[in-house]
Amino acid sequence: MQLPGKARRVIIYIGERDVHQGKPLYMALLQFLKREGAAGATVVRGLAGFGAHSRIHTATILDLSADLPIRIEWIDQPETVERLLPQIRRMVNDGLITLEGLQVVQYAPGRQPDPLAQLVQDVMQMDVITVSPHTPAADVVGLLLQKGFRSLPVVDDRGRIQGILTDGDLLRRAGLSSRLDLQTELPAAAWQAQVNSLQTQGLDAAALMSQPVITITPTAPLREAVQLMNTYHLKRLPVAGSDGKLVGWISRIDILRTLEYHQPIAETGPEPMRQGQTVAELLYRDVPTVSPQAGLDEILAALEGNRRRRIVVIDEARRPIGIITDGDILQRSQQKAHPGLFARLRQLIAGQQAAATISFTHTSETAADLMTTPVITIAEAETPDEALRLMVQHSIKRLPVVDEQGRLVGLLGRSSLLRGLIEAENSPN
Repeated sequence: MQLPGKARRVIIYIGERDVHQGKPLYMALLQFLKREGAAGATVVRGLAGFGAHSRIHTATILDLSADLPIRIEWIDQPETVERLLPQIRRMVNDGLITLEGLQVVQYAPGRQPDPLAQLVQDVMQMDVITVSPHTPAADVVGLLLQKGFRSLPVVDDRGRIQGILTDGDLLRRAGLSSRLDLQTELPAAAWQAQVNSLQTQGLDAAALMSQPVITITPTAPLREAVQLMNTYHLKRLPVAGSDGKLVGWISRIDILRTLEYHQPIAETGPEPMRQGQTVAELLYRDVPTVSPQAGLDEILAALEGNRRRRIVVIDEARRPIGIITDGDILQRSQQKAHPGLFARLRQLIAGQQAAATISFTHTSETAADLMTTPVITIAEAETPDEALRLMVQHSIKRLPVVDEQGRLVGLLGRSSLLRGLIEAENSPN
């Protein structure tokens, strides 16, 4: 099970005498969380305290029967907390519940010599947001925009997987005018117009989803998941049991995090580079670039002229100083509400030939205004293991690769890195 990254911590303060359905409340809460697949929880018994009733409870030798304070701490994925917290609140009649966000840096049962031999069920995400084949397209779009998910499994009333819905499916089949996974808010009028259009068409998830679905079983080794991802060029795999019921979800970043965690803590020195598995051989060199003074028209042209959907901003010495993606433009551009910009970005995402469109020469914004900084880079001579560490640590999909002088020579993506790491593992020493 994966947990590293953004998470939520729930702290529950109750009394030792509190009960739920005839058993101590703290034990009932623990059993409920375990039964529902929570990541884990801890119970701590206090020495003294008081709460809403203003009674002081102590654990002195003279008062062994006191109703001592109990603190239950539960850390989990945001989706799991959102799903289980309402029932927790119903179970806690007299107490205090707090909720806060945090960053999990490590959650694992222990390092293993062969991480790819682990079972998929040990790494997969178990809380998966799904839709039914009859879910209206407008509701699917709303869910994607509200929750930030980039794909949704479609399951029938028995939980069996029927298809997959991605933002690409919506662009191809629902005719939306902007990309959904940019995590940006549309103007209210534009958003309502798209929802109204989808409702008028009467489309549902079954009409939009992609089929057939490539799945993997929970007892398959991670190595098999990697092979499927590489063979079918997938970023995520639904995990289904022998009965076809969806039980989880595993993504490329889940596997990369697992590989990074299971690397040896200390090494005597870098392993010798293997033919075909170095950073220099895994990167791609056709990287679109612009100067920090480039205008919006030049930036869009650079994106449209290359399928990478990102450009690197370089200085006069060709050193990377920023990166611009389609999302950066919609988040930061002064023209983000302009329908012409939405149209050009939609063509870019759909892989369509850019048509004659409105020019943006009237805006004074430059690449320096739109780019994301600082840029995390990797040296061309570094090892794939170091590239893996950087990608996981900084949660980035692509690393600009530089030479000894810090000049840009290419980009290294997650897919290429994962393929190289697997090839390295399978190569004879």
